[in-house]
Amino acid sequence: MSLLPVLALLLSVQVAISDLYARRVSNRWLLGVGALALAWLLAAWMTGTATPGQHLLGLVLGLLALLPFYAIGWMGAGDVKCFAVLGLLLGAPALLPVWIVASLMAGLHASVVVVAPAVRAQLPLRAQWMQARVRERWHAGPTAHRLLALREGRAGIPYAAYLGVATLGYLIASGQGGAP
Repeated sequence: MSLLPVLALLLSVQVAISDLYARRVSNRWLLGVGALALAWLLAAWMTGTATPGQHLLGLVLGLLALLPFYAIGWMGAGDVKCFAVLGLLLGAPALLPVWIVASLMAGLHASVVVVAPAVRAQLPLRAQWMQARVRERWHAGPTAHRLLALREGRAGIPYAAYLGVATLGYLIASGQGGAP
């Protein structure tokens, strides 16, 4: 397994956990992995073992593809930076399948968020009461308080987490995510 897919795998796992749990994407991780990837690509180019063209194109396309969504407030900066670093790690050809899968997962998440109140209202009264009690107990518990404290008011769909999951799927499907 080459270094870049390993970095993509590690970054994807870290981003997925962090974004799901705290709705946060670590700039340190993105910068560190990106710098390591650039150093590896430079060394590979200088020794003639690889050409960084597709990876640099992936960085630029990843940034440009999601930047408009950040500009209109539909996406966080961490999501955009994560996609750009994934483009650097995997190259431009990987961006479309990763983007499609991540967007489908985020769309499903958004659909559930929108439809859930209507479904909840259709439940029998006893089921609505039980669901309200479970929610009340969850929100009163220490885990919910820790989660809310970690999120610092950040809400929304964890798109970077879905990018991470889609990247893991891409690595597995392309044969880069497992042992030889």
